[in-house]
Amino acid sequence: MVTKILVTGGAGYIGSHVVLQLSEAGHDVVVYDNCSTGAASAVLHGRLVVGDLADRERLHQLFAQEKFTAVIHLAGSKVAPESVVKPLDYYANNTCNTLTLLRCCQTFGVDQFVFSSTAAVYGEVNQSLTLESAPTVPINPYGRSKLINEWMIHDYAAASGLRYLILRYFNVAGADPFGRIGEGNSQGSHLIKVACDAAKGRRECLKIFGTDFPTPDGTAVRDYIHVWDLATAHLDALQYLEQGGQSQVLNCGYGRGYSVREVVKKMKEISGVDFPVVEVNRRKGDPASVVASVQRIREVLGWMPNYDDLGVIVETTWEWYKQLVN
Repeated sequence: MVTKILVTGGAGYIGSHVVLQLSEAGHDVVVYDNCSTGAASAVLHGRLVVGDLADRERLHQLFAQEKFTAVIHLAGSKVAPESVVKPLDYYANNTCNTLTLLRCCQTFGVDQFVFSSTAAVYGEVNQSLTLESAPTVPINPYGRSKLINEWMIHDYAAASGLRYLILRYFNVAGADPFGRIGEGNSQGSHLIKVACDAAKGRRECLKIFGTDFPTPDGTAVRDYIHVWDLATAHLDALQYLEQGGQSQVLNCGYGRGYSVREVVKKMKEISGVDFPVVEVNRRKGDPASVVASVQRIREVLGWMPNYDDLGVIVETTWEWYKQLVN
């Protein structure tokens, strides 16, 4: 069934991959993005409307014109350390703007909502695998801003006919396997992007923030998920809601973790560059280890990843990055 979908943040890194898969599946897609970190060139299909979620009048007009059947909300700020020094910016962009979007859904009767959340809502985790039922005690404003959004969505759904899928992303990396799109933000701060910069000589070195974590090699451990598999999870989520599925909160990861040192080693192998690495103190707001339990997403959505391999994640990132820089 062809549906009209609003994708906020669809010109960004993750959003552009979601939009590409939605369009290839035959959906009618409208992208709403202020392009502050995304790029119009990344929207290969669908229609881009350049605008800010804080612009209530413009957003209201868009809903009135387009008659959306579902919303996939990916727009927001996402750098945890930055949120510590700019907390109000994060609450404004992430939380206040989500409230505005939900009000539009209420006004125009949109009752299917897929939300881009984060593993940062869990904070410090004391389990080897993080279950969706784990306590949510975020340790930075980024995580708190996303958790408030989850509460708003849950409470609004309880008072209305809204059905939602909240997808808690773990560490997203990689690029379209066919080389069409990838991470385009030159200010991107995730580890694999930074390692690409170091391998290309665009950074003097790669910094490892903390070597005294309670992990096997002392560096932070994360669950890395390929962006193409994550985009597929959004399509599966949309199909689930279209078929009448009930609201769910689902982790998006692979259920295995890699340390900073392991990622750096893999990047050096794939790039063939032995770039400098400098060890520095931990950053505020960085947990030691965050790895997803993924049983629920597999059971609820039937989600089957195809790129569950650190080498593939690093290689697709590197190939896209070389193309981008060149």
